Amino acid sequence: MAGPSESGKSLVEEAKEAFAEEVDQTGGPLIGDPMALGLPTFIAGSVALGLVLVGVVPATATGASLPIIMSATATGLFLATIWAAMLGQSAVASVFGIFAGFWLSYAVLVLGLTHNWFGITAAAAQSTQELFLVSWLVVMVMLTLATLRLPVVYTVLFALVDLALLLVFLGVNQASTGLLKAGGYVVLVFAAVGVYLFFNMAALATGGPGMPLGKPLLHG
Repeated sequence: MAGPSESGKSLVEEAKEAFAEEVDQTGGPLIGDPMALGLPTFIAGSVALGLVLVGVVPATATGASLPIIMSATATGLFLATIWAAMLGQSAVASVFGIFAGFWLSYAVLVLGLTHNWFGITAAAAQSTQELFLVSWLVVMVMLTLATLRLPVVYTVLFALVDLALLLVFLGVNQASTGLLKAGGYVVLVFAAVGVYLFFNMAALATGGPGMPLGKPLLHG
């Protein structure tokens, strides 16, 4: 049982007061860095999708990455989006929210085409995938250009995402397994950039110096 402290208050009362003071100072109980959750879940989904595209699983196993993408990546990114928004980090919330939408919509696309949820015929499956890829390519290019004031490593990450989407689109359009594999390798490369960013976050969170992130391409 918690006894009184030197101030005459119980330890429980002092803990409550300390928590209330922290809430007053931070604007809420949510503190920390949303990247601590967003980056590892993003990396897991990227690695899973990259391995599917490069042919680690049979071509018929298009849904092999979905357990990770739906239960970990999309969920983790949506939680990170809420976390960032609660902290007032609009740019971070936007990035995580965009990627959460991409991963969840990818999972719905694959499941929908596999189980005929949307009444899309086999003949229209290719054009449906192309529509999906072009739509997200537009959004990702927009994100890349809109965040040029961020350190250059983020621009590299987003540009690699753009390139991967373009290669996969061309692979679907031309029915080319070579282009699809190339897109998969690019996915694995941007997953590696995500690992680098996670190390930066972890270094800062544990009291160390951050990793070099490069100067922004756009100043002012």
